[in-house]
Amino acid sequence: MKRVLIPLAEGFEEVEAVTLIDVLRRAGVTVVTAGLKAGAVSGSHGVAVVPDTTLEAVVDDRFDMVVLPGGLPGTTHLDEDPRVHALLKRLEGEGGYVAAICAAPAVLANAGLLSGKRATSYPTCMPEALLPTMTYLEEPVVRDGRVITSRGPGTAMDFALTLSELLTSKANRDEVEADLMRP
Repeated sequence: MKRVLIPLAEGFEEVEAVTLIDVLRRAGVTVVTAGLKAGAVSGSHGVAVVPDTTLEAVVDDRFDMVVLPGGLPGTTHLDEDPRVHALLKRLEGEGGYVAAICAAPAVLANAGLLSGKRATSYPTCMPEALLPTMTYLEEPVVRDGRVITSRGPGTAMDFALTLSELLTSKANRDEVEADLMRP
């Protein structure tokens, strides 16, 4: 069974994180949520989530994918944590998937993982100095090899379903999507 890590930092975007967790678990993926520190983590709109564990406890574990939810200041906290950058670089080097939505693709960019790649993000959240190093697209979900990015809360469902298909199969994604009553 595939394993995904979703780090949660104070100020994460709730719609993105919960949609990712829920859809991936419905698809049969093992999702581990990890707070940057112990205890409940409050999202950018005051919704508290109790992570499964701490990042410290799983930072050296094997995952098939790391997915970063956006939100502010959650993205800033993820970007400022050297464990997050090290984990992303290690996973990318091992051939795993790295994914981010909304403001969080900036973390991938700052870790050097979007250089030469096609990517997207929330319109105002990609560091301008890094834009010339990538091909920036205004599409809901962009996949370039093992790097997947998405725009924001409104694209969270498409993003989660894309990730579920990458980790499982098109048939499984279609089944999950049908159960969600998507048009």
